[in-house]
Amino acid sequence: MNPLLLTDGYKVDHRRQYPDGTSLVYSNWTPRKSRLEEVDEVIFFGLQYFIKKYIIHDFEEYFFKQPKEEVIKKYSRRINNYLGENQVGTKHIEDLHDLGYIPMVFKALPEGASVPLRVPMFTMYNTIPEFFWLTNYFETLLSAVIWLPCNSATIAKEYRKVLDKYAAETSSVPEFVDWQAHDFSMRGMGGIEASITSAAGHLLSFTGSDTIPAIDFLEEYYKANSDQELVAGSVAATEHSVMCMGTTEGEYETFKRLITEVYPKGIVSIVSDTWDLWKVLTDYLPRLREDIVSREGKVVIRPDSGDPILIICGNPDGKTEQERKGVIELLWDVFGGTTNAKGFKELVPQIGAIYGDSITVARATQICERLKEKGFASTNVVLGIGSFTYQYNTRDTFGFAMKATYGEVNGEGRAIFKDPITDDGTKKSAKGLMKIELIDGKYHLSDNVSWEEEKQGELKEVFRDGKLLIDQSLNEIRTRVKSEISIEA
Repeated sequence: MNPLLLTDGYKVDHRRQYPDGTSLVYSNWTPRKSRLEEVDEVIFFGLQYFIKKYIIHDFEEYFFKQPKEEVIKKYSRRINNYLGENQVGTKHIEDLHDLGYIPMVFKALPEGASVPLRVPMFTMYNTIPEFFWLTNYFETLLSAVIWLPCNSATIAKEYRKVLDKYAAETSSVPEFVDWQAHDFSMRGMGGIEASITSAAGHLLSFTGSDTIPAIDFLEEYYKANSDQELVAGSVAATEHSVMCMGTTEGEYETFKRLITEVYPKGIVSIVSDTWDLWKVLTDYLPRLREDIVSREGKVVIRPDSGDPILIICGNPDGKTEQERKGVIELLWDVFGGTTNAKGFKELVPQIGAIYGDSITVARATQICERLKEKGFASTNVVLGIGSFTYQYNTRDTFGFAMKATYGEVNGEGRAIFKDPITDDGTKKSAKGLMKIELIDGKYHLSDNVSWEEEKQGELKEVFRDGKLLIDQSLNEIRTRVKSEISIEA
């Protein structure tokens, strides 16, 4: 599709609505508020993908390389069918096609940076006067692509902070946190692009993911190389159809076959609550104990029904002893383990647990806290992070918006802003040109600055006139995220 049609309908005629003589529009992308408690910084991630995929690749393949007559014919048909015969015109589209590239500058903070609310992550403006209309024409496409990876990267960081904290307090293997939050969200996301960009955001803080195409995404757009670095990994795992096919009466035999024949070594995760989780833990596993502890690898028990906190940690008000103890204590009863130097119990390395349903940051915190109270290390359990975490969010989770704050008309600069009298202050924009400074490790905005000041500060040109100028790698972005988590800790 012609990427110029990847926009809201009201955008197509804004070119004629700007004042006569308009030659420049300067806009910014900013998180304006947070609907997540105690989250006041947002990770910036996804612009490099947007530029490579849409501004460079898609415009080249589906616009500039296509015959101009064909492009204009299709554009005219779509707009006229949509708006009726109107005066939008096509000369500006023809002129852009003749130019052969997108005449814009993107200036951005480093991807992976934690950006305070109301501080712009990037700015953009046109470099050729006649294409002033392009800047905000891109708002819809930019917003649709970028808010989600920023959201997911930020939420993943919150998980990482929680899991790092409890691992530092209770575990002898804090490095295991890399694998402790595993992305299970792909099937529940709003389409394939959403699932992949969200999963890539998750992988800035963790290495566990079942979203295979996120690896290709990071190799294609963020210079990753899965031959030379761990981009993402997972383990062999069953699902309910596998367990059901073995029948209720044959469930023990299914477990034994999986553990001793299909996967005699390595890690295997087995869905364990298709029927009776407590029977698995107190009947099947004791009978399979020697097979499991003699394996080279780990058997991971996976429940995913019920309240995850109570299932994993035990329900003090449970009707049975099994319910009161919960999964981790029952595994300890069967397999035992060691008490580490911090005084917390760690299961033998051949057994573990994962819970992959309805996990939230709050529930992850409660699970870790309850395990700590019971004397268990937090790293005895892996948490599957799904679409309940990553899809139940919107652009408004962090109040993302792209707003124009400066323009030039007849050669004169105009510092512009919005400040609706009926709003609570959220929609009040900055004004004029932007400069961002790094002060004591935090980004600070100065608005309404001169062009000379705008050229200083932390916003760096990443794209100009069809060319990507800075190409960031997954490794450096991960390092940036990790260092900022360490500073906050």
